[in-house]
Amino acid sequence: MSALAQWRSVLGDEHVRTDAAALDAYASSTASWVARPAAILFPGSRGDVVELVRIAAAHRIGLYPISTGRNWGYGDACAVRPGQVIVDLSRMRRIVEANAELGYVVIEPGVTQGQLSRYLAEQRLPFWMDCTGAGPDTSLVGNVLERGFGHSPYGNRVLHVCGMEVVLADGDVVGTGYTHYPQARAARVFPYGLGPWIDGLFTQSAFGIVTSLGLWLMPQSPALGHFLCGVPRHGGVGAVADALRPLRMDGTLRSVIHIGNDLRILSGGMTYPHGATGGTRPLPRAVRDALCRERGISPWTVSGALYGDRQQVAAARRALRKALAPLRLAPRFIDDRKLALGSRVARLLGDTAIGRKLAARVALGQSLFRMNRGMPDGRFLAGAYWRRQGGLPPGFPIGADPARDGCGLLWLSPVLPMRGADLQAVMDLAEPCFERYGFDLFATFSMITERALGGVLTIAYDKDDAAESADAHACYDGLFNALMAAGYLPYRVGLQSMAALDPAADGFWRTVSRIKAALDPLNIIAPGRYQPPPGPQPGPATRL
Repeated sequence: MSALAQWRSVLGDEHVRTDAAALDAYASSTASWVARPAAILFPGSRGDVVELVRIAAAHRIGLYPISTGRNWGYGDACAVRPGQVIVDLSRMRRIVEANAELGYVVIEPGVTQGQLSRYLAEQRLPFWMDCTGAGPDTSLVGNVLERGFGHSPYGNRVLHVCGMEVVLADGDVVGTGYTHYPQARAARVFPYGLGPWIDGLFTQSAFGIVTSLGLWLMPQSPALGHFLCGVPRHGGVGAVADALRPLRMDGTLRSVIHIGNDLRILSGGMTYPHGATGGTRPLPRAVRDALCRERGISPWTVSGALYGDRQQVAAARRALRKALAPLRLAPRFIDDRKLALGSRVARLLGDTAIGRKLAARVALGQSLFRMNRGMPDGRFLAGAYWRRQGGLPPGFPIGADPARDGCGLLWLSPVLPMRGADLQAVMDLAEPCFERYGFDLFATFSMITERALGGVLTIAYDKDDAAESADAHACYDGLFNALMAAGYLPYRVGLQSMAALDPAADGFWRTVSRIKAALDPLNIIAPGRYQPPPGPQPGPATRL
């Protein structure tokens, strides 16, 4: 019996797709990457995954697991190589457990940010989840496994995972930490278990398919404040990073603080003004400056949340003012009361220049406040549509899907020490590269840890323009190589960069190759993802 026939026997015909429309959808991406799969499988349970893997191994067919396929800018739902079979885990959307006393959930890969946020609200649990700016329809598990980060004190998400369930290439099921002991009472509160701590092996790897994991939730904060601080000079942002680093290191600033440039903020509220520029790229400086003046956007904006009780939040405000005072910067603090007042004033001012400016600021503040409380907001996806000829789709941000909507998007994600000199060094590499290829540089630097900044440098392009697409990829390749050479390595990479990580280059990647060979000797799980070893290659699509 063929592999397809066996998979259909396990899943049912409706959950095995080989039609052209489905294959085309999973072959396209915001990165113009095209890797047409041989089929798409939709398991509904761990047991289904076990059977799919065993069938694939018997027929030596490569499987490429995805959670919900919204890995925009890094490859989306595409496999690394054509001819692989996509295992779409979006049907597996159970919240297996929610512990209201200890503050954790156990979730499957199909559980989205919006689903968990709604669940916590409906169950009136006194916790918030950490969320990213990718909107409500993205997978929590998928982002954790890519070591993504959010906004809250739990923003370094992978550090708040406790226990994974993983299906290996031979169909064996592994529980990490204490979860493989049925009697363990601390399985979801003490992540290390006994013996080697192996959870990290299943992030950014091709060693297995994660079918559930435990995730800690943040207790709701008695007080919550948000701050915004405009930096009036393009070259002044490095000093801000240096000034805030001590507050991040001593715990005064507990959340992930974000530092974004003017284009990053601008792109959150509009798309490229083709009519005013004739499509010239990059955005002419005079137009850029005028748009920023109209909207009250500074060259750089620092944004973050303050959590704790009233006294703790007040103390953090004082410390923040003191740290920024030598730079002649004054943070603006907003809370629910100020947002409500601003909203009323904006309505009274109506469709005037100052009214529009205030309304835009209030809308941004409301979105930030929602995310700080674990309520995902899709408005921050607007930057992906920057160069799209049709602008934002009707109803945006509800149901936003940059891949489906034909957006061109590439992300570079360098990690750098939290020092102003390093931040400026990255910008000195990025700005001329973007200028050379004619792109607008959206730059955000986030204080993921107490000592490191995670950069997200966005190339938004018109995917329907072949020349612009070629320029986008040339810009990406040039800057990726320049950042690597300068020592600013990425925290994650897209499909187009997997081959740049050579497994034979050092002992680390040789060890990764040995682990892969031991766990998956036939190279069945995600061939090509995060540097698989050379060796047996799965069969082509014709073997289905």
